[in-house]
Amino acid sequence: MTVLLYKELSIAVLGGGNCAHSLSCYLSKLGCSVHMWVRNLGHLCPYVVKEHNIRAYGKMEGNFCLYSVSSDLEKSVRNCQMIFVATITTAYRDIAARLAPYLEPGQIVVVFSSKLAGSVEFEHTLWEHNPNLKGKVTVVETDALFASRLQPDGKIWVRGIKKWNLVCTPQRRNLEKVFILMQTLFPGLKPADNVIQRGLTDFGALAHPLTMIANMNRVDRAEHFLFYCEGFTEHTVKLMRALEEEFQAVAKAYNTQLIPAEEWLDNYYGCDLEGHSLLKAMRTVPNYKTSVAPDKLNHRYLREDVCSTLVPMHYLAQLADVKTPIADAIINIAQVLTGENFLQTGRTLEKLGWSEMSYPELQKWIS
Repeated sequence: MTVLLYKELSIAVLGGGNCAHSLSCYLSKLGCSVHMWVRNLGHLCPYVVKEHNIRAYGKMEGNFCLYSVSSDLEKSVRNCQMIFVATITTAYRDIAARLAPYLEPGQIVVVFSSKLAGSVEFEHTLWEHNPNLKGKVTVVETDALFASRLQPDGKIWVRGIKKWNLVCTPQRRNLEKVFILMQTLFPGLKPADNVIQRGLTDFGALAHPLTMIANMNRVDRAEHFLFYCEGFTEHTVKLMRALEEEFQAVAKAYNTQLIPAEEWLDNYYGCDLEGHSLLKAMRTVPNYKTSVAPDKLNHRYLREDVCSTLVPMHYLAQLADVKTPIADAIINIAQVLTGENFLQTGRTLEKLGWSEMSYPELQKWIS
């Protein structure tokens, strides 16, 4: 794609958090016309709203222009070729329901974080609210590609940009429709075998809830520590390896496989792979050296990754008769800590439109 074609792309970015800000800067830097939508303009920095401009530093430096900043969803997505959903994944059903009346044939919706089967949930909700869209709008998913933090002055600190990740559509056979465009925007993207491989190739989902639980007292006391570098020891990291084995077992049950977690980190950001030590890999990722732990347990690191990855993994494992005792334990502990029944409120098979499928039918559906 030439620079001219980049300038012909109008893209809506839905969301006003870390991911939405860094993504908007990235797309603006390419030359795309970026339309940022948020539910409430009052939650954005006044400078961004008034000047249609985001100031970034770190791995992206400069001031990045936005074509529009609005709380009017219909206006924001009108005539956009692509719509990036850069909200927290637990908001997908609500966003899809809001978006469904305004989508037009040929538009591409990218769920930019997704977790496990996020594109499936989003697509299923779109079809529920606007059946006429079926087959006319393409939904695709990848992981969030930026490690970033909004600052009190409204600037976005981009600490890391992933060099590699997977991309997929709910049904793998439809990926060819959008892959070239996605890879042109993000050259490090590679096609996933299916949506299960894409969703389980997610270091955040592997690390976040387990690290929160392993350090629950430190987090609850708001102690300052580096989340990835200091969250585990040589002994306790065995829990993460055990959880990783469950990720791999579920992937295998759905006709795919995962590379080792330390290789995810190396592909993302670069790290030390000597001895294939997951602990050493985490401690040598450059931007993890500034990743401070949350100061409360009621945090997306616990809620989002349990709701949107471990819960659907639990149900997919059940369907395939795969045992996941570590993942199940994390879900149960998270439910006790938060008082929420994530097995009901999380991403269930019903919310994916998969509840009536048999195991072989689902294997075929995702292909």
